[in-house]
Parts: sequence; C-alpha cells; structure tokens
Amino acid sequence: MELVAGCYEQVLFGFAARPGQPWTVTPDFTHHAHTASLSAVAVNSKYVVTGSRDESIQIYDMRKKVEHGALLQHNGTITCLEFYGTAHLLSGAEDGLICIWNTKRGHVTSLSIHPSGKLALSVGTDKTLRTWNLVEGRSAFIKNLKQNAHIIKWSPDGEKYVTVITNKVDIYKLDTASITGTITIEKRISSIRFITDSVLAIAGDDEIIRFYSCDSQKCLCEFKAHENRIKDIYSFEREGQHVIVTASSDGYIKVWNLDLNKIKNVPSLLCEVSTKARLTCLAVWLDQASEMKENCEKTATSTQANEDEKPSADKKKKVCGTNKSGKLTKQHRQIAPAKRKLEAPLQKKKKKPNSSE
Repeated sequence: MELVAGCYEQVLFGFAARPGQPWTVTPDFTHHAHTASLSAVAVNSKYVVTGSRDESIQIYDMRKKVEHGALLQHNGTITCLEFYGTAHLLSGAEDGLICIWNTKRGHVTSLSIHPSGKLALSVGTDKTLRTWNLVEGRSAFIKNLKQNAHIIKWSPDGEKYVTVITNKVDIYKLDTASITGTITIEKRISSIRFITDSVLAIAGDDEIIRFYSCDSQKCLCEFKAHENRIKDIYSFEREGQHVIVTASSDGYIKVWNLDLNKIKNVPSLLCEVSTKARLTCLAVWLDQASEMKENCEKTATSTQANEDEKPSADKKKKVCGTNKSGKLTKQHRQIAPAKRKLEAPLQKKKKKPNSSE
C-alpha cells in the first residue's frame, strides 16, 4: 500500500507501508508537478490525482510510477476530488463548477487538420479513427480500427490521408474513406511527412529516411541520414527550393536539399548542428514577414535597376496626389525632354522701404 500526501511546498509525497510486526513505512517517491500548494488528493486502483491552488489537476499512474497527464478546466483552486469506481472522477473548485471526468477513455496519439480548416482527424488508444467537424465543433464520424494507430496525416491537397500502425502505413482516399494501398517497412515508424501530394518521407526506428510513392507504394529512394534513430521530419519550400529537416536521437539536426525532379537521387546536406541531447521532436519557424520584406527589397532594387537602364526621356516620376475622397494616390508625371524650354521662374517683387517721416 502507499500513503500519499500533499503539502504547501507543492510536492506530493509517497510512502510504501508494509504490514507486519511491526509495520514499516519507507519513502517511495516525491513528485513536484504543481506550481502552488496542493489542496486535494484522491485515489483509485490505478491513479492518484491531486488538486492545487494553481487550478490544475495532475494525474499519476501508480503502477508505472509516472505522470499520466493534467486536467485543465477549472478557474479557481481545486477544493475536492473523488473517484467513483474506475470509470469516473468528480472535481469541484472555487469557480463553483463540478466536473465529471471519464477515466476510461483512451488518450489521443495524433491529429491532423485538413488544408481547408473545416475537418480534423484524430487517432488514439481506443482503436478509433475520428473525424471532427471544426466548423460546428463536434464529432462527425467514428471508424473502428483493428489496432491502435499512433500517427495520422493529411496530404497537402486534402484528397488523401494516411494512418500509421507500428510499421505499416495505410493510405486512405477521402471521398471513399477506404484504403487504397499499404506501405510496410521493417522498423517501427516514428515520423512521416508528405513531400508532395503523392510522395511520403518515412522515418523508422533506424538511421534511414525513405521516400515512397503513394500511388505505387514503391520505395523511390532511401539514404542514411543519421547515426541513430530518426525521431522527426519536417519539410518546407523556400524560393523554389524544397528543404527537409531531420532530428535524431544522435543529437543532430540536419537540413537537406531535395530535388523533386530527381526524387530518386539522395538529397544533399545543406548544414547540420549538434545539440548534444537526445532529440524527440522537431518544428521549423519560418520568419515570413522578414522574407516578404527581403523579397520586396529585392524587387524594388531590381525595378530601380531597370529604371536606371531606360533613357531619361522615358522615365516617369512618381508623385503623390489626392483624389476626391482626400486619400493619397500615386500619380505618374512625364519629365520634360531636355530640348523643351521651361518657363522662367516668376520674379519676386521687391518691397519698397518705408519712408521715414
């Protein structure tokens, strides 16, 4: 048995108690997950949950002795927690709400949003593939799977999607919701990414990245990218260049250039960096505002260069004027040719000095 207790110091204590002659109590674990003092605790056959003044409920798996997650619904100190059997947890807080939580429902392992932004797909440990209507905020369809899927991904055009179950990729067509093909590799798949609407980059629990055709389900190219397991892949386009970024347990982030016209060729390494850490996930932040500014400056420079190459008589000077509404507008005024005589400036009249009386 375990004696669990919370305290003002934001820590949950666990002590193993053993009956005997005499009974013994020994420290088993401590967990510091809250940012304020603990105010409530409850247990069932598998979990310990704690409430705090930080308005969160933290869940601990007592069998595995690991943190299981958090519940964030209340806006106030959690004042009371109580399990009913193994299926439900009730919580109360200073916000006046009583929340009923389903503890049997499986957790979500992956989700993907349709390019239109109107649909989303999710998979979890309940062996279901769920379609969500994001416009109305409700579940639209539930499909039962034979096994738990851990990855789901839409294609860029939104016409197909893929699910990953261990080492197998199932390719679905949107309009029929049926499997049109399956890709299987030897190792468990850790990450996938659509390079194009019909080409998938697949990384498994090894050092290899593989490009597969969704149409033929054949491997187009494979290459060794790292010295250890590849954990995540990211891809993007910049100025017509297709770039792939990979992260691995070897601690390296690598950036690759992929020629889509020569997809069967191994991508060339652009740069790499060692983090000296075991990486688990990856994303790329693109500074689109700076890139737009850079592109505008390039365009302006190019335009100015072209203007400088034109004869002076053909140049137009841009000036600002106002329309009837009073808003500034750009106007083009033809510069007078050099041969044309310009009117002489008006002579200013000299003021006569006042005569002294």
